Amino acid sequence: MPVLGLNHYNLRAPRALMVILKNFYCDVVGLEDGPRPAFSSVGYWLYAGGLPVLHLSEITDATSIEIPQPSGKVVATNTFDHAAFTCASLQAIQTHLTAHNVAYKIVFSPVTRQTQLFFKDPGGNGVELNFDEERA
Repeated sequence: MPVLGLNHYNLRAPRALMVILKNFYCDVVGLEDGPRPAFSSVGYWLYAGGLPVLHLSEITDATSIEIPQPSGKVVATNTFDHAAFTCASLQAIQTHLTAHNVAYKIVFSPVTRQTQLFFKDPGGNGVELNFDEERA
């Protein structure tokens, strides 16, 4: 039963923050708002390369999901750190982030030969942009 790859990730937020997140990921990160099935809940599917990689869902009391926890285990409220996207045009994206007043950190990884930009979205979630063989 092999895992073949990552399908998508989902961020749940109150409606006002969800709209802010949608605008951020479209306007700043460069994802595209696209088709979403007609679920009874409010939300968005954001696409990269024709694939719905980020799902945004409204969180309400009615959509709260209780997930059983193993007894005796230490469970964090949230362990999500960041989502990473493969990108191109490092200089253009740096200019774009600066124009949107997004503070970011630049790291070059000699192991992967990638330049990485790290920043936070308006909900406090980490975002990583990876650039193959491009140096800042």
